Amino acid sequence: MRVILLGPPGSGKGTQACLIEEKFRLPRISTGDILREAVRRETPLGRRAEDMMKRGLLVSDDIVVGLVEEAVQREEHRHGYVLDGFPRTVAQAESLLRIDGRRPERVLDIQVGAEDLVDRLSRRHVCPGCRAVFGPASPPGAEEGRCAACGGALEIRADDKPEVIRERLRVFEAQTAPLREYYRSRSVYRTVPGTGRPEEVFGRIVGQLEAFLSGATEERRS
Repeated sequence: MRVILLGPPGSGKGTQACLIEEKFRLPRISTGDILREAVRRETPLGRRAEDMMKRGLLVSDDIVVGLVEEAVQREEHRHGYVLDGFPRTVAQAESLLRIDGRRPERVLDIQVGAEDLVDRLSRRHVCPGCRAVFGPASPPGAEEGRCAACGGALEIRADDKPEVIRERLRVFEAQTAPLREYYRSRSVYRTVPGTGRPEEVFGRIVGQLEAFLSGATEERRS
């Protein structure tokens, strides 16, 4: 099974991906993580990506798709995985089908109201040293303005100011609308209300995935 998580910045995709990984034993594939790993290991794709980032450019689609293709072909992902941060466009979604088209998939769109997202993101802090991110519900130590991971001083990112967040959300909605329609047309798309505590949101996700798995089992038997 492949689970694809959609949702705007601040919707909690990363948190939910980790919870899905733990409960369903589906390894999480984060495009940010695999990009950083490729750069660190100085792989051919990693070197190309690093060159683009040093020049202030967005990492191109072919590099991102190449990194995802390498990741999904690893042995640990043979039985399934959760995608966090990919695909972002219809072209990327079509590339994913080319790479791994036979795997059953469920697309879960975590939905949170714009003003709730503005509130969440404007109270988010990051550590400039280790890049850890802390939201309103932070671990011990973060409330004193120090990173709970490395002890560094936390700060609010420039793009986490309310007026910037609203523009980011507007752009996200415009860019994601075609992707949502693409997955609706393939009958694999479901929405998940993203309000409430993380465990409440996860309970809704579990219900969706268990129903999907039950249906897939029935199809194999028939």
